[in-house]
Amino acid sequence: MNAIVPLQTQSMTSLEISELVEKRHDNVKRTIENLVKQSVITSPQIEEKPTAGRPSTFYVFTGEQGKRDSIIVVAQLCPEFTARLVDRWQELEAQVAKPIDPMQLLSDPNLLRSALLTYSEKVIELEQKVECMQPTVAAYDRIATADGSLCLTDAAKALQMRPKDFIGLLNQKQWIYKRTGASHYLGYQEKVQSGYLEHKVTEVTRSDGSTKMTEQVRVTPKGLTKLSKLLSSQNV
Repeated sequence: MNAIVPLQTQSMTSLEISELVEKRHDNVKRTIENLVKQSVITSPQIEEKPTAGRPSTFYVFTGEQGKRDSIIVVAQLCPEFTARLVDRWQELEAQVAKPIDPMQLLSDPNLLRSALLTYSEKVIELEQKVECMQPTVAAYDRIATADGSLCLTDAAKALQMRPKDFIGLLNQKQWIYKRTGASHYLGYQEKVQSGYLEHKVTEVTRSDGSTKMTEQVRVTPKGLTKLSKLLSSQNV
């Protein structure tokens, strides 16, 4: 059976800090609360420890923010013990990075509970991200399945770009080009075959009554979607 790489975030309690700096826990808690009031650190999570009498409370520092804040707390209490705290955080981080034997996980209820909570949090976080992305995905789908195509100027407007900048981008990304001596743009065959561009041939009547055929490269809805994603990823 493969080992499981834990996803839990490293944490440290005010009880551990009390032991590390050799100070009474109530003094450590008081220092934490004063630093929170002064907005020097963020308020850490509070948990309860069962006792024979009234449950006692303690603070839990987690993640990078907790690491920073706990170092500040120790520096306030006993600057000489700061190095000891940093060493302890490194031990915790090494434990988090170390794969866990699945059999050990199943035999340790606390470890199993922590792993389940962590994975549940990850699932909820991913679901929230998907929910936030749905309107964007739906918009892309509507564009990609729309009928018709746009000329370069109209496509630039749809993407909120200046036509000059838009055409320059298409040239740079090898979407369009001009034949030597020609005045109009053509789409690269690869982009045409991918359905991003198309060529529209139009018959134009001259002032003298004669006609001529003109060719115009146009951006398809699928191409507009592709360009929109490209601009978003490049933050253009």
